[in-house]
Amino acid sequence: MTLSISSALVGHDLGFRTVEVTARRVLAYAAAIGESAGAALDDAAPDGLIALPQFCVALEWLLAGDPELLQRSGIPRAALSKALHVGQDSIFNHPIRATDRLRVSGRIAGIRATRAGAVIVTRIEIGDETSHQCAVATWSTVLFRDVGVDGSDRVDEQRPPVPTASIAAATVAVEIPVARGLPHVYTECSGIWNPIHTERRAALAAGLPDIIVHGTATWAIAGQELLRRCATGSVGRFARLAGEFRAPVIPGTTILLEYREPVTGTGVVPFTVRNAAGEIAISNGSALFRAAAH
Repeated sequence: MTLSISSALVGHDLGFRTVEVTARRVLAYAAAIGESAGAALDDAAPDGLIALPQFCVALEWLLAGDPELLQRSGIPRAALSKALHVGQDSIFNHPIRATDRLRVSGRIAGIRATRAGAVIVTRIEIGDETSHQCAVATWSTVLFRDVGVDGSDRVDEQRPPVPTASIAAATVAVEIPVARGLPHVYTECSGIWNPIHTERRAALAAGLPDIIVHGTATWAIAGQELLRRCATGSVGRFARLAGEFRAPVIPGTTILLEYREPVTGTGVVPFTVRNAAGEIAISNGSALFRAAAH
């Protein structure tokens, strides 16, 4: 591997972006992942419009998707085209609402070398613009394929352990159809763009069999199905959603969500997502729900 990323970048501050959350963006994201519940699409609700927790990825892209920012951070331009998002672990502290003014900041938390390439873990925080009170904290993992690491592996901030369920009920399996046009809709509604998701020529050139669904889209759809089934669709009960992105999902097919039903005393729901070929698309999935308010 002649192209490399220095592990000395660990601890580097990526800076911040400020953004005003609009109803248009919140509604578009909810619709993109197939949410049809009234509350998620009602900006005239008395308590205001609350974003789905997974909407955080659209805001995180302000940092993660800025090539100039990443280059200034020390990541070579040639490495950016080799980046593949392979993991998302988001902790939801409190809901994001339309009209919120937020600050999105990030720092490089770890870099390690693997046989496939350099792996960078970035901690991204979304908080109030004025108080900086954290609404969402995410550990985002990106693989830079065929890129080496200059220096030894480094970590300066470990992500909190993902809770596990000590007791598991029978596995539930749910088939979820994925529309052929989902990557196009998700791209425009989230603002997360990579041509391998929407342009077949680019996907084939990258060695893929077809355009593929965004990992965060599969993650968000699985999370929304679990929220409906395990927490009565109550957005405020979603505390954490984690998963590692593996095999690609081809739009126009069906994914299979497999999960363990919640057991009394725990709000942890382990899950896996398989693509139409039966390959694991999301491994080590874990959804954490807060207890219902009384």
